[in-house]
Amino acid sequence: MSDDDLIRRIHQEAHDSYDEELELELEDRDIDQYTGGAESVQTSEYRELRRLYFRELFRLQAELVKLQDWVVATGHKVVIVFEGRDAAGKGGVIKRITQRLNPRVCRVAALPAPNDRERTQWYFQRYAAHLPAAGEMVLFDRSWYNRAGVERVMGFCNDDQYEEFFRSAPEFERMLVRSGIQLIKYWFSISDDEQRLRFLGRIHDPLKQWKLSPMDLESRRRWEDYTKAKEIMLERTHITEAPWWIVQADDKKKARLNCINHLLSQMPYQEVPHPAIELPQRQRHEDYLRNPVPEDMIVPQVY
Repeated sequence: MSDDDLIRRIHQEAHDSYDEELELELEDRDIDQYTGGAESVQTSEYRELRRLYFRELFRLQAELVKLQDWVVATGHKVVIVFEGRDAAGKGGVIKRITQRLNPRVCRVAALPAPNDRERTQWYFQRYAAHLPAAGEMVLFDRSWYNRAGVERVMGFCNDDQYEEFFRSAPEFERMLVRSGIQLIKYWFSISDDEQRLRFLGRIHDPLKQWKLSPMDLESRRRWEDYTKAKEIMLERTHITEAPWWIVQADDKKKARLNCINHLLSQMPYQEVPHPAIELPQRQRHEDYLRNPVPEDMIVPQVY
């Protein structure tokens, strides 16, 4: 990749990140009127691809709302595991899945490193505490597979713990499935060059530098070690009851759409009928008088 191509991609990466934030607000408005700062990448083809992406994303998110209603109505229990290298796009797709759903129904579990007490527990114990009840979906932004990945590569577990994980993980997952939990596992796969590009984008974007931890940078150096660990993990934990699904993630937007589309295909959801909603008449009382708000309590209207 030439220097000019690299700069162009970094600019496009920044532009895409602004699009991601706009998605939280946009409904059916023309997105181009809000994104006037990156004309260098605004070819007509690129604009058309963005329109197609937003249109399909909103359609899939409408289906996710139907899925949510079905999960609640049927008492279904779902666990979705998202794994992949740093900057592979796991957080991006999780955001798109949960963006328009009820957080009481669909919640995210993103556990920090275990504390001293948790290190003495059964390895799966702190993850089990986040499993769903009936009518709930739980999305694990990284999961018990930390042991097969970062813990193995960085030396945070010994060989005996590593082997015990591979003996226990398939049985733990079969136990979840027998209990009535549907378990879906995604691995987001990106290339060496694409991860390098995304890391460079974070380095040069002050709004994203916080995403780069020393552990992330070290994982970049140990690319090949992570590749070996991933291959072993997939081979030893790809079980009939909970198979792995690989999401090709070099193109973040395609990866999001493909993952959400596949997720929807994994459950036999149907649209749940709801009674028509009517806004009730507001009650009015002649003796009601609204008290004025003191001026010193009002947030200044700077904008």
